[in-house]
Amino acid sequence: MALSPKVYTWLCGLFASLGSIIFGYDLGVIAGVTPAPDFVRVMGKHWSNTNLQGLVVSIFVLGCFFGMIPVAYVADRFGRRKTIQFGAAIYMVGGALQTGAHNMSMMLAGRFFAGYGVGIMSDLAPLYQAEIAHPSIRGRLTTLQQFMLGIGAFVASWVTYACTARLAGKPAEWRLPLGIQIIPAIPLFSFILFLPESPRWLAEHNQPDLALTTLARLHANGDTSDPFVVAQMKDIEADLARSAEIGEATWGELFTNRSVFRRVALGYILQFSVQMTGVSAIQYYSTTIFKTMGFSSTRILLFQSINSIIALIGEAACVIWIDATGRRRPMIVGNVVSGFSFVVGSILMARWPGTVNNNAVRRSDGHLCAKLSCSLDDRLTMCVLSRFVFAELTVAQIFILTTWIFNFFFSACIGPLSWAYPAEIYSTRTRAKATAITSSGSWISNFFIAQITSPAFNNIGWKFYLVFAICGNTNALFIWAFYPETTGRRLEEMDALFADAPLFVPGTPYARVGDRLAAERELRSGTVRPGEVTEHAKRGSGAVGDEEAQEERKESTEKIE
Repeated sequence: MALSPKVYTWLCGLFASLGSIIFGYDLGVIAGVTPAPDFVRVMGKHWSNTNLQGLVVSIFVLGCFFGMIPVAYVADRFGRRKTIQFGAAIYMVGGALQTGAHNMSMMLAGRFFAGYGVGIMSDLAPLYQAEIAHPSIRGRLTTLQQFMLGIGAFVASWVTYACTARLAGKPAEWRLPLGIQIIPAIPLFSFILFLPESPRWLAEHNQPDLALTTLARLHANGDTSDPFVVAQMKDIEADLARSAEIGEATWGELFTNRSVFRRVALGYILQFSVQMTGVSAIQYYSTTIFKTMGFSSTRILLFQSINSIIALIGEAACVIWIDATGRRRPMIVGNVVSGFSFVVGSILMARWPGTVNNNAVRRSDGHLCAKLSCSLDDRLTMCVLSRFVFAELTVAQIFILTTWIFNFFFSACIGPLSWAYPAEIYSTRTRAKATAITSSGSWISNFFIAQITSPAFNNIGWKFYLVFAICGNTNALFIWAFYPETTGRRLEEMDALFADAPLFVPGTPYARVGDRLAAERELRSGTVRPGEVTEHAKRGSGAVGDEEAQEERKESTEKIE
């Protein structure tokens, strides 16, 4: 029995995102590796330098940044699959250097090359997924990037916890976790060429017959006469014909063409803003942060392991529901919640530092608020909060809870969409170059946070948390104001969408989620004019609310699904 085309496409995207497991694992493993006594011994006397400690962590994302430089050229010339394979090969070299490191220089080189490979793979995976996906499941496919990253972080947290508990003081305590990171890269390198190439890349490189065959393989069980396949091929060819009239995409065009520059700016800001939520500070320096509240290293690794489970639940929720909820709303809600979680964290770190067993906020015999040195109104407010929110929780437990809440909403709303949104807003001719630039925003901000977090906590402590408290809320405001909704739209209509959408999108149809099946339905019926925004996309969901339209959507859903 043949697989459903959507299931087959989803499985192709799932395999392509193996590189994200590597990314997540490397992000998660370093926090458990650096405190290991034998690791500190091998790194030598220079390890006492906090700047070098920060560099061991941050040089990985610096490598990711430099990995962006060849992506656009290699991906456009040799294809999406070979570029992913190239990235996997470089990553394996970096992983081997880290595992066998005998000094600081070898570790830094391994971290850099591993990051270089991850930079290539993490940029290409969502791009490839977007180019092979049905419009109605594109979000489900491109958000796999973050879900697989979460799997990597989950594995890393439990591996480091087990090694710390069972192999404490031995070289295997840190070499074994670093060696395991190479394993996912092996099947990715070995089998990625068995996946279909991006049909849009094939069409762009004068292989229309192979592009049609690939589209049919992806979307119609090999039937090249299927109406959806034929219509999509015409759409791609029309888009490429317009591109041929303009000429090959240049780097300068990304900054001089108003519509393209708008998308590059939105993608770059989105990627940069993700790190300003504080996620990397928690990932890289969980030991430092939780020790502020008095936790031991072993308990911290246990908390992080539980945190990785929560992240997976959030990422799975995003994959399942993202095509129904849209892109804008989850990003706005996620940033608001993340901002307020850091507000609470800042208060707890400032008021009750190093107090794992502190019961100051435990409700006991109705005397909670009498223990707090604050005004009568403040005491009454805290009493209400303690009764309905804190209940029997201690300060340390509340701190852990806010971290878990942040992690769930980041994983369900922010992280996955930071990769999915930029991958789908460009035309085929500019996509590789534009995503290379927008992805660099993530690596630059990641490097920045990784490098300054350790000295920041040493110098200003809990006040550093306020940066993330502010940025979470400003991120939400910016996304609400300037990011058009892209759910359900065809990749070939993005040029028209961003040409038509106003700069300030609230109150317009471009801020609403349209019928996510409209594009697919109209492609099947042949009513789409190549390159144009569909009528459903123009009107948005707010204009399709009568019973007749709802019945139409219901019938379409049953037919397409």
